[in-house]
Amino acid sequence: MNDGTLPPRLQSRKPIWWPNPDALGFDAAMARSSLSGDMVKEAELAWERFGPLLARLFPETAADGGRNRSDLRELHSIAGMIGLKRGRLLAKCDYALQTTGSIKARGGVFEVLTHAVDIGGKAGLVEKGGELSKLASPEAKEFFSRHRLLVGSTGNLGYSVGLAGCRLGFKVEVHMSHDAKQWKKERLTALGAHVVEHGSDFSQAVRAAREAAARQPNSHFVDDERSLTLFMGYAAAARELADQLEHSGIVVDLEHPLHVYLPCGVGGAPGGVTFGLKHIFGDAVRCIFVEPVGSPCMLVQLALGADRPVSVYDCGLDNRTIADGLAVAQASQLVARETRHLIEGIVTVEDESLLIWLAHMWRLEKMRLEPSAASGFAALVEFGGEIEAPNSSKEITRVVWTTGGAYQPETEFATALEWGNKLISSM
Repeated sequence: MNDGTLPPRLQSRKPIWWPNPDALGFDAAMARSSLSGDMVKEAELAWERFGPLLARLFPETAADGGRNRSDLRELHSIAGMIGLKRGRLLAKCDYALQTTGSIKARGGVFEVLTHAVDIGGKAGLVEKGGELSKLASPEAKEFFSRHRLLVGSTGNLGYSVGLAGCRLGFKVEVHMSHDAKQWKKERLTALGAHVVEHGSDFSQAVRAAREAAARQPNSHFVDDERSLTLFMGYAAAARELADQLEHSGIVVDLEHPLHVYLPCGVGGAPGGVTFGLKHIFGDAVRCIFVEPVGSPCMLVQLALGADRPVSVYDCGLDNRTIADGLAVAQASQLVARETRHLIEGIVTVEDESLLIWLAHMWRLEKMRLEPSAASGFAALVEFGGEIEAPNSSKEITRVVWTTGGAYQPETEFATALEWGNKLISSM
């Protein structure tokens, strides 16, 4: 069991692998959970029902029936480069997710559509069980224009909420932390969202958005720290991955385990995906969170106990990282509670490793990643041997969830790529 102490190297900003001492088998973990697998199934069904509406709002998804999906791609070149002898290596390509180019659409767009259906149904814009594409009509847009969506974000969740909300007609207000990239603020403003800039970190931006929503009538706050709707929107992605693995002929069982590497900021996306995957594969899947060395908020929270909020600042860390989407000082209590017994452990990685793997993934696979989206590769290469030791004699399928990057400006990507290539050259 957890003894409530931090790993020795954590405060020195050195990369570590932290095996979760509170990890339990699936059945034992779920006996301690307040959530259920039925909630994930309901989210899967909701995504299916949203299809016609999503196709109207995002025409690029129409050919796929309005599904918000990304490819699963095998990485032969990378597997050869890092010397994998057994098993397979794949990338879940949410970096190029059709709607908003990041995993945050799975939660953010899901919550916006859920809220639109809720208030639109109450207003008689759509009948119970009726065609949801009506919510993209001019009449619905005029109705939604009298309602406001608020969210706190470092960028990608704000963009997901902003894009879906603005296309439906909502007034959108995005509170952004000091870590947020300028181009993400400009992109939101161009959509018609109102961007409120804060000189503080992510947690303070979320708090400000929550308080602003409480003061304004007809407002809905998309709560990245506490929302079950967000969590289940992410959890539904597990079925998509499971179907893709089956279609590829990849068996997942105790003799053929699945290891999934998930970048972690506040925790909603990796926590939801983990919850969904565990309900499909049980103990055959091992989920590993990846955090920056300066912002390991979930590691700190779980290591010191999930019963009270703990910040990386309390541990002498500065929450500074190039991975803006992972620059979070305090983890979601909801996610800490629900993943405490489910995740295998957490890896911390240095910013330099993120840039190096961003460059490798572009050179070998032409994948246009943000630094945070490259974190899983850095974790696998540095600590994969330790993580895989209990399964070393088995055929392991490794999936790195690449969480964002395809829609970043050319200049932004070129700068990170140049930096990464210089680091590689100096090695």
